[in-house]
Amino acid sequence: MASLSRHRLSPADTGPALRALRAWTPPDAPSGSLHPGDVGWLLRRDDATVFLWTDARTETRADAKADAQTSARAEGVTTTAAPVAVGFLDGPVLRVTAAPDADLGALAADAEDLLVPGNDATDGLPVPGWEPDTEEPWLVFSWTPEPVSSRAVQVTESDTADRALVHRAAFTGSTLTADHWRTMKKSPAGHLAVETLVRTPAGEPAAAATGWFGGTGRCGLLEPVGTHADHRGHGYGRDAVRGACAALADRGASAVAVLTPASNEAAAALYRSAGFTVVRENLDWTRPGGM
Repeated sequence: MASLSRHRLSPADTGPALRALRAWTPPDAPSGSLHPGDVGWLLRRDDATVFLWTDARTETRADAKADAQTSARAEGVTTTAAPVAVGFLDGPVLRVTAAPDADLGALAADAEDLLVPGNDATDGLPVPGWEPDTEEPWLVFSWTPEPVSSRAVQVTESDTADRALVHRAAFTGSTLTADHWRTMKKSPAGHLAVETLVRTPAGEPAAAATGWFGGTGRCGLLEPVGTHADHRGHGYGRDAVRGACAALADRGASAVAVLTPASNEAAAALYRSAGFTVVRENLDWTRPGGM
């Protein structure tokens, strides 16, 4: 426990966390709460904060030593401290993915000061005394590469404003702007993103998807996917999804995953129509009496 350290990373310093998440990404579907793409999507915000936990007792492997040394230069972490978990606060939910051999009990104890009243749920980190939220499971979908036909095109700089417009029109309350998108693309995760846009026959932006590369032979992720509220029911969302999946497969992804609440029947139907299958359910852990 004494050797476990938690570091706050600014957007510019998230390289070690992203590389750790890529190393922990399996071939079929994310094993924890976070994929590198979840961090990538967070980095659209200038004030994003990511937490990296390291363990000084764990020697880094030769292929991971550069990551630890990068972290050491930025924050004074010893060069033999290996990454053991990555997380961030997503509203009131602490989302965490840990290394396969991490001590989850020690992580939960260290995260206690992040889980103040109001931050009443965790995703990927069981907390002693908390309860699984069986009322709102998340469906984990996975897509296996196959030949794809799609109306989607890759997003370019000239499409950025329309890409942001689709997101705002798809998600009530969204304030996403083209500048947010450019911030994300310039972040340490920007090179992992593939983005597709589908237009109507009249040229109006109708649907879009962002996919995230997790590495050759590893699972990619879709986050986010949206269809303009004025253009639903015409297959545009399915084409955006399949276009992003094809782009990730072309880069070497072994599969593509996407998560949605089980209660979101429209999203679940979209992913099934695009060729995804449910591989498991995820449950958040909630504070008794919270949320």
